[in-house]
Amino acid sequence: MVDAQFWPFLIAITLLSMSPGVDTLLVIRNTARGGIRDGVLTSLAICCGLFVHATISALGISLILLQSAWAFSALKMAGAAYLIWLGLNGLMAARRGIGLPLGAVQGERQAVPLWRPLREGLLSNVLNPKTVVFYMAFLPQFIAPTDPALLKSLWLAGVHFVIANVWQIAIVFMVGSAGRWLGSRLFAQALNGATGAVLILFGIRLALERQPA
Repeated sequence: MVDAQFWPFLIAITLLSMSPGVDTLLVIRNTARGGIRDGVLTSLAICCGLFVHATISALGISLILLQSAWAFSALKMAGAAYLIWLGLNGLMAARRGIGLPLGAVQGERQAVPLWRPLREGLLSNVLNPKTVVFYMAFLPQFIAPTDPALLKSLWLAGVHFVIANVWQIAIVFMVGSAGRWLGSRLFAQALNGATGAVLILFGIRLALERQPA
């Protein structure tokens, strides 16, 4: 499973996992609400949702491959356009330079049942249509027509699971102590700018890649 395409995937998914978004904000909010346990459970539940999206993406890719190479090429071109659009949005967000809202991290903590952060994290990820579309656009770059689509998708989702959890759990521990820099404008600009540039480059690469005959 560790082929020539794995290392570009690893770099891209690391930057994307660090990009401020809905998942990051939910982890921060729940950590502020219920402490470290709440934040860690939220992160684990969010990342479990990645396997749902990977399965949906793989089934879609498999069905398209069964139809024709032309349909697979069309999927990749649509994915390329979507990645470039996401990248441009990231660059625009970097230009605006809005930091993460960390003003409430010193608020009063609540006793929260275990199931609540798990439910919130899983549903936030699974019910997010943008994540479904992103996986459909992103994963085909790293899955060759001869690869077992489901197995390869789940493997890549597993890598994403580990990286995203490492980053989000690091945020959990930083939020209550030395994490004020997470809310800085400069930090948000750097992450959004790097992520936007990577997405645009991957989109262009996908559009120029030779399609299967």
